[in-house]
Amino acid sequence: MLAVLSHALGLENLDLAEEVVQDSLLQALRLWPFHGVPDDPPAWLLRVARNRALDLLRRRASLRRKGPEFERYFQERQARQDLADPAGDEPEDEQLAMVFACCDPALPPEGRVALTLKAVSGFGVAEIARAFLAEEATIAQRLIRAKKRIREAGVVLALPAPDDLPERLDSVLRVLYLLFNEGYGAHAGEDLVREDLCDEALRLARLLAARPETALPKVHALLALFYFQAARLSTRVDGDGNLLLLAEQPRDGWDRRFLSLGLHHLALSARGDELSEYHLQAAIAAVHGTSPSFAETNWPYLLGLYDQLLALAPSPVVALNRAIALSMVDGPEAALRSLEMLDADPAMRNYHLLPAVRADLLRRLGRTEQAVACYRRALESPCTEPERRFLAGRLRDLGAG
Repeated sequence: MLAVLSHALGLENLDLAEEVVQDSLLQALRLWPFHGVPDDPPAWLLRVARNRALDLLRRRASLRRKGPEFERYFQERQARQDLADPAGDEPEDEQLAMVFACCDPALPPEGRVALTLKAVSGFGVAEIARAFLAEEATIAQRLIRAKKRIREAGVVLALPAPDDLPERLDSVLRVLYLLFNEGYGAHAGEDLVREDLCDEALRLARLLAARPETALPKVHALLALFYFQAARLSTRVDGDGNLLLLAEQPRDGWDRRFLSLGLHHLALSARGDELSEYHLQAAIAAVHGTSPSFAETNWPYLLGLYDQLLALAPSPVVALNRAIALSMVDGPEAALRSLEMLDADPAMRNYHLLPAVRADLLRRLGRTEQAVACYRRALESPCTEPERRFLAGRLRDLGAG
């Protein structure tokens, strides 16, 4: 809805489009419980949003000139839909154009990602802050600055020309990566997994991979990573919504079709000379996805992939995951030493997985008192309810419930 309205209103009126979308959703909440859900909910919402936008355009003197242009856009759009194949891809085109517009080079890199997550994927400021491991106030300011730069630069909603595509695509891939990650392992809330976010990231990545101009090796690598991770979504929690570690997940419940699609796109990603972080992450996910059991995982090979990833795209989260692989190769003591450098990293200050991983390594070494202290520290950081129950269960297992 936001993509369609922004096409009609112009990206300089993104705030107005967001207001109209919210109004239409509130109208649905007021009416649908009493009158029933309409036969075509998206069309109903868009019609209400269109009428609300027209009303605002007519009442605001500064925007009154946009009224005829706005109405003409919707008339032309409806005419195209009346003539088009029902399976046409215009809505996808509009949303993909919105993604690329939000990733315009006129915006600073961090603003591109934040704005796309907000305008295309519907993230709130708090969710974006968790995805960036940043403060909410910082993200709010990024969004304000990004919208201002869009107005100043006169950014238009359209798919980029071939010559402009490469520099815009990296930001788009980063957005999809963060979108999938928030769905795969939500940082807060009642649920560990939010499949709607994973589905949206998969859909947009498939759209990129299906277009000749955007079907680059790193796009296939990212899509492969998504498929490998999505294959395990249903087994990351048990029937009661409790967290299951990789070693505990029933592998016969993994989606074999998704695993096959992951291998297919991983093979397509090898058609080039570029090695991206998505290639290495997909390779790591492929090792886990194709290992017959947790015990039979090729940990030395995984550790080598993490070493390459840390060299190519260093981050504290990669270093933390590498420590887990290192513990399976050289033991928990070596892994604990590798974690020491992360203590001073500001991004890890409230990241619950750092003390949780350290606690598990200490538990494996029999250092119970220190493990209990680390599990308690992890519980003091933001995390989902399934993760909180898991950490509390670990404390009970250690006699410190």
